[in-house]
Amino acid sequence: MSLSNGRPYLAIPGPSVMPDAVIRAMMRPAPNIYEGELHDVTASLIPDLKRVAGTQGHVAIYIGNGHAVWEAALSNVLSRGDRVLVPANGRFGLGWADMARGLHLDVTLLDHGQEITVDPARIQEALIADKDHSIKAVALVQVDTSTGIRNDIHAVRRAIDAAGHPALLMVDCIASLGCDEYRMDDWGADVTIAASQKGLMTPPGLGFVWFNDRAAHARKTADLASRYWDWTPRANPVQYYEYFDGTAPTHHLYALRAALDILFAEGLDNVWTRHSVLARMVWTAVEAWGNGGQMRLNMTDPAYRSHSVTSIYLGGNDADRLRHWCEQQTGVTLGIGLGREPTSAWFRIGHMGHVNAHMVMGVLGAIDAGLTSLKIPHGTGALTAAAQVMAR
Repeated sequence: MSLSNGRPYLAIPGPSVMPDAVIRAMMRPAPNIYEGELHDVTASLIPDLKRVAGTQGHVAIYIGNGHAVWEAALSNVLSRGDRVLVPANGRFGLGWADMARGLHLDVTLLDHGQEITVDPARIQEALIADKDHSIKAVALVQVDTSTGIRNDIHAVRRAIDAAGHPALLMVDCIASLGCDEYRMDDWGADVTIAASQKGLMTPPGLGFVWFNDRAAHARKTADLASRYWDWTPRANPVQYYEYFDGTAPTHHLYALRAALDILFAEGLDNVWTRHSVLARMVWTAVEAWGNGGQMRLNMTDPAYRSHSVTSIYLGGNDADRLRHWCEQQTGVTLGIGLGREPTSAWFRIGHMGHVNAHMVMGVLGAIDAGLTSLKIPHGTGALTAAAQVMAR
């Protein structure tokens, strides 16, 4: 017998929960791709995509996932053999570095491990040592989905400027856009990437690259971009098909339109505040559980915790046991300990996108019941503590 029958809840860090309005937007026949409504919808997305990233620059849309826009971003500003500085603190920072190596770029990795934020001082030191300015870009994630650590992008920009270095600042916001505060222009990022399936509440399949005029200028000499990855026609199309270098991702575009409407109806500042409160509810519950067992948050400093995903240590194989119990008995799916060793000792809670207080309380209630049912040692009062955060 199980209590999981009913609508399941995917509490993983992407794909995130999709609003009903987004699902309804896709429930339509294939549209005319040559003229009419689809063209108008696509044109309306461009200013709103810039708005959600906080930029007056340019944006290119790709049919692809986050890995696709890793490659697109690197290809458009760099040439074979160029050096890239990659500060990393999780699997996805390391993944972007690996993508760069695959493009025959010379990667200098600043590996910070998996439990601390990226250190701007180390970046500044590395750039000062680069006397001939052979490093052409600094590439890092704002939030690494595997560790739940949020890096201070504005501080990294200040470090680059303090070093007097011309390197471009490239930021992966795949796990954070629409959840954590991000201001591309104000914080000095030259290139930003994101994907549709997390804070943007749209099915996986769309990737986005925002770039400013400095990055557009670098494109003029970069030799890595193939015809397909070239962002120039996508950002400045003469014909509609150039937005996507081929057939448009029709139903994804309608879904994205609905998702952006939802974000702006709430207001970005309110969206960021909601994610902040929901995240603190999760953190508070985990801290209470940890008082009577091994459970702990991966990032100890709240100032550098992601508001979209929380990485949690439980020990042994208890994380796997808890995940399986929650899914099978309550219908709640938790994220695996991606990129952690041993994977069975870690799990993640995604609290991004179309998520509210009672959904988070439901996840925390399922976890609390699972810990009790499985006799995993844990402290008490987690749900009350989370509710008090919500009440305040």
